[in-house]
Amino acid sequence: MTTKGEKRLAYMALALPAVIIYLAVVAFPTIFSVLLSLTDYNGGPIFGPGSNIQFAGLKSYLWMFTDPSGNFYTALKNNLLIVGVSVFGQIPLGFILAYILSRKLIKKGNSFFQTMIYLPNVISSIIIGVLFNAIIYGRNSVLMDIRRIFDPAAVFTMSSNPMAPVLVVILWMFTGFYMIIFLANMQRIDPAIIEAARIDGAKESGILWHITLPALSGVIITTAILAISGSLKSFDLIYAMTNGGPAGQTRVLSLYMYQSAFQGAPNYPLANAISTVMVVISIILIIMTMSLGKAFREKEV
Repeated sequence: MTTKGEKRLAYMALALPAVIIYLAVVAFPTIFSVLLSLTDYNGGPIFGPGSNIQFAGLKSYLWMFTDPSGNFYTALKNNLLIVGVSVFGQIPLGFILAYILSRKLIKKGNSFFQTMIYLPNVISSIIIGVLFNAIIYGRNSVLMDIRRIFDPAAVFTMSSNPMAPVLVVILWMFTGFYMIIFLANMQRIDPAIIEAARIDGAKESGILWHITLPALSGVIITTAILAISGSLKSFDLIYAMTNGGPAGQTRVLSLYMYQSAFQGAPNYPLANAISTVMVVISIILIIMTMSLGKAFREKEV
């Protein structure tokens, strides 16, 4: 007969590889990044002979928050705009599209529409960024060519809100991902429950509010967490589409971190400080989302 000690040892043996991988891949890089942000390191050996790292305290954080150019706040604002579009745009739109497809409110072409909506997810973000850069931005863009058909003297001018095209592309690109998640979970709802509601006289809106939404409340919270984490690490699409321009107006935190570390004079402590702030913001937003979800579920009960 297996003793408690043997069971505990078996659990530890099973969990140990996962714990080691987590410490090596997640915990150590995060802690090391925080420590590096508190130094004046700007290249060269970190350990051993030749290392000349000095403790600098919160110097990088103070510079980030008080930089006269306001680069951090511009990047933070853009990231929050992306979070807003993801949580309040992609998720509701994905839910509505999934509901339409699952309830077969469109009589024909369900598979076609499902494929077309999901298609942007299988295309590289870099390719989409380059494509929309050629369509929207620059003197020789597709939009400028169309404008010149009606006004040969038209001159390219940047919009007063250059983030708007980026947000539209992000909305178009990732809505299909959430649609598939919702569609898969809607198909798990027992059809007998919906049929019983119909027999009792429930309309489509009643089925949506009293059956589908409560059944998917946990999935909605999960997709919100995915949307927040994905929004804060947005990089490749914006790098290819605008590279943060014009004048840094479309820069996001991850791009700001990259440019601080690898473009111009490297500032590794600042880049690590930005990454630390990104982690803190992610944790705060995810905790808020989970708290709201818990409150919603308790209200239902």
